[in-house]
Amino acid sequence: MKTLALSLLLIPLLHAAEKPRNIVFILVDDLGVTDVNLDGSDPFYETPNLAKFAKTAVNFTNGYSSCPVCSPTRSAIMTGQNPARTRNTDYFGGPNEFLDPIPADYDPLKIFGKPGPKSNRPLWPAPYLGRLPDGTTTLAQAFRKHGYATFFAGKWHLGPEGHFPEDHGFDINIGGGRGGGPYGGKKYFSPYGNPKIKDGSPGEHLDERLGRETADFIKANKDKPFLAYLSFYAVHTPLMAPGDLVKKYEAKRKRLGLKDEYAPEPPRENRTVHSHAVYAAMIESMDAACGQVFDALEESRLAESTLVVFTSDNGGLSTSEGSPTTNLPYRAGKGWLYEGGIRVPLLVRNPATGNGGSTTAEPVYSTDFYPTLLAATGHDALPDQHKDGISFLRYLEKPDTAPSGRMMFWHYPHWGNQGGSPGTAVRMGKWKLIRWQWHERVELFDLEADPGEKNDLSKEQPKIAGDLFAHINYYLTQTKALQPHKNPDFKGDFKKW
Repeated sequence: MKTLALSLLLIPLLHAAEKPRNIVFILVDDLGVTDVNLDGSDPFYETPNLAKFAKTAVNFTNGYSSCPVCSPTRSAIMTGQNPARTRNTDYFGGPNEFLDPIPADYDPLKIFGKPGPKSNRPLWPAPYLGRLPDGTTTLAQAFRKHGYATFFAGKWHLGPEGHFPEDHGFDINIGGGRGGGPYGGKKYFSPYGNPKIKDGSPGEHLDERLGRETADFIKANKDKPFLAYLSFYAVHTPLMAPGDLVKKYEAKRKRLGLKDEYAPEPPRENRTVHSHAVYAAMIESMDAACGQVFDALEESRLAESTLVVFTSDNGGLSTSEGSPTTNLPYRAGKGWLYEGGIRVPLLVRNPATGNGGSTTAEPVYSTDFYPTLLAATGHDALPDQHKDGISFLRYLEKPDTAPSGRMMFWHYPHWGNQGGSPGTAVRMGKWKLIRWQWHERVELFDLEADPGEKNDLSKEQPKIAGDLFAHINYYLTQTKALQPHKNPDFKGDFKKW
């Protein structure tokens, strides 16, 4: 009897030791690092399904996106390469997008010999490739070669027709096209006006639909390995949510006495409090759709054979387009190279390693998912493809392992719609340097002592600043990154602008 009892206790442990067979990847659009309420400390936002999920996952408290805007991060996840290398440095469909490859020795005076990019700004932004580069083996293609069923639902925003999910390794595509938001039809409500998703009943909500489609795929493929990629359009603008949820948060806002508050973040203002009722309703709606997916894994008895990732493509929108959220204590938000623009929530559940409810301080970002998912599922690495990613599997196995002190880079040679400006940043250990190109200066921050990036230490720590500056130069050269160009028509002092 004792032997039988011991065997019964060991079964879950033995089962958990097996490598996960399936992958569910959940990507939320514009979700800020403080928008997920995991411990009940936020009095306004509610994410009960993600809070429950976090108890079974490892929370990466230094999770980052590879860019402060969406398409470059999505490219980094799919390619395992930094957006500077793939030349996918801005949101696809913007004014400086090129669909043909841009040569390394491009002549900006020829490329910008058209009226669009010219302005009374000191820099012309760099051009960028508005699709995934030729020769890419995407994450989906890699897993499909291993016999995985591959499924995509939601926002793609990685190129025009001919470059959609079904062209890059996904067997099924529901809702993924060129657009960066749900801009057709009734937007977040059916009829959607999206040729890649059939309309539901009038008033059906897009989050619920995408969650249900993903859950149905999981149930239909429970007997074979799969990659299910749920890429929400939420919580991107337009700011819309089901009416009952909006009323709930309007009442909650009133009950808590919350008001809209802002602080200067030149040339914009930055929201400083969670108090936007519609945005809070969007978060809860997204969370409910995640709950559908988690429930489908449990009901299909797949939770113990499925690795699940939950993250965002950039920081929360805090300085523009309604400024619906705040990322405090982190500075600024979407479109900025400050921490509020690139820090994102990141939860990863690996049933093979357990460690539910643990946290790790290891910094990771979007390029790292590709090698990590291959390693976690027992597949060979593709180093010629995921050139810039590093597997973080050991931090799922032992979350308390000391951070590696690795170097991470962000290159954003553009004027952000949200107020950010062209620059490049590097983080190594606790230090972060931002090289701003629009008036030729640097800022150095100690993120351990100053996570809000209030105190520039570049003058006090010139050696550290100089070393990190040199690393940025090497990185830009090694990736053949495209740069902004001085605007010859600019009238004014370039350094003081």
